[in-house]
Amino acid sequence: MDEDIKKGLKRAVESVEVSVTKSVLRWKYKKEGKQIPLEERLENESRHVADRAHEVIAKRGRNVWEELKKAYLKGDGKKGSG
Repeated sequence: MDEDIKKGLKRAVESVEVSVTKSVLRWKYKKEGKQIPLEERLENESRHVADRAHEVIAKRGRNVWEELKKAYLKGDGKKGSG
């Protein structure tokens, strides 16, 4: 895939993630009876939350991958000894 297309898709996905996060934050503020912050602050919070979600998913994804590899290797060792 062309690099320009990849970059464009990545920007589009990031924009959608931030928009969805912003909607969730607005809903949360409204549900808690709090005043919704100014648009600029809400945008910054949304970007921060989306970035943090990426960090958590990346970390857990690595952990899951390591556990799958361990389980596979453990299972592979049992086959060879039996």
